[in-house]
Amino acid sequence: MRVYEELFIVKPDAPEEEVEAFIEQIRQVITNGKGTVDKVDNWGVRKLAYRVSKYNEGRYVLFVFSSSPELVREVERRMRVADLVIKFLTVRVDEKQKKIEKRKKQREKRAARRPAPQVAAPAAPAAPAAAASEHAVPGVPVAAANPGEKE
Repeated sequence: MRVYEELFIVKPDAPEEEVEAFIEQIRQVITNGKGTVDKVDNWGVRKLAYRVSKYNEGRYVLFVFSSSPELVREVERRMRVADLVIKFLTVRVDEKQKKIEKRKKQREKRAARRPAPQVAAPAAPAAPAAAASEHAVPGVPVAAANPGEKE
């Protein structure tokens, strides 16, 4: 089983019921072919980057599903013959997910081998300054901190 993303663009003037029926038909094709539909996103009508089949807008629908390559061919065939669909694109995404997982494991291994960062211990205060005044103000010289005292 491989993971695929199928993004297709439907005519913007198509009735909502017809679009929903087509989405359900594709879902049935995938489930009947022993695939699993992971996610269906209807993005709605959006402006196209360029004119496609005399349309400037289209309704975008994204399917994320797991199946065999033969089932993907059947889904693409149905996209080609459907009058509703003006463009479609199928992308296999499991290869990319494998690469990302592999990189994560490599980073974790490197992080485990690296020694923990050394935290510097706070410096001990200078003895004469601490002894000169018990009410010393940080960042202010000792003589200015207690103006009533003489040196």
